[in-house]
Amino acid sequence: MSRPLTMRTRARRTVRVVTRAVGRLTHTHRMRPGFLVVGAQRCGTTSMMKTLGQHPSVMPAVFHKGVHYFDVNYDRGLPWYVGHFPTVRAARRAAGPRAVTGESSPYYMFHPLAPERIAVDLPDVRLVVLVRDPVERAYSAYTHEKARGFETEEFPHALELEPVRIAGEVDKLRAEPGYDSDHWRHNAYVTRGQYIEQLEHLESVFGRERLCVVDSQDFFDDPAPAFAEVERFLGLPSAGGIEFERHNARPRSPMPDELRARLDEHYRPYDERLAAWWGRTPSWRR
Repeated sequence: MSRPLTMRTRARRTVRVVTRAVGRLTHTHRMRPGFLVVGAQRCGTTSMMKTLGQHPSVMPAVFHKGVHYFDVNYDRGLPWYVGHFPTVRAARRAAGPRAVTGESSPYYMFHPLAPERIAVDLPDVRLVVLVRDPVERAYSAYTHEKARGFETEEFPHALELEPVRIAGEVDKLRAEPGYDSDHWRHNAYVTRGQYIEQLEHLESVFGRERLCVVDSQDFFDDPAPAFAEVERFLGLPSAGGIEFERHNARPRSPMPDELRARLDEHYRPYDERLAAWWGRTPSWRR
């Protein structure tokens, strides 16, 4: 039996429902995102979005880091989506004439329909992508999904099940736009770390000039220059007083060496293609 909702939770949900309804009704007066942090999952997207949210020219989406419109809520319609963002008047009053808004939904990069949907509805948007050691990303994603109840198997067995779980899911997602694949969204631990495949898809839709790829390790080890690169990419003035913090980290036990070595070897050709495409060697291969 589920636990009854607390008064605070009920109040928060009521406020969100009302705010979304008002947002939908006033969508013509609201900003559309100038940027999206599209992934990859468990690569620091929350930290990047919270850092961007400190910039005086950035007005984030209301209530949510990520709206998940272009992946699992597309049937709600563009007015619903735009209703999540500040009004043009409020944004200019708070952040000035160069105000920009955006959101972070790390499934956008991996969902097979999301890039084309984004291109149609936000033709001028810029995309920020974060990547990290895909072996660590896979284990981090597994830990995250198990804690949320989307995984019940131990990590080695979950990896063995992955090909069966995700078989045919892309075809279903493309054939049935309203279909939501739990396995593709929550259990594609290895596949999500094959970054180059997703980046090539994004490039084919948006072009290279509208993609900014950030190495998460560089961002966490020396955040100021990495963030300055994002500021330049988004056309934001350099801002002082930014606090760089790490968010959403989960503790986990060490990965067995044999499994780590096997995953590392799996990713090697993908990482080599990534390095050639990116023009730089990712931190985990240096």
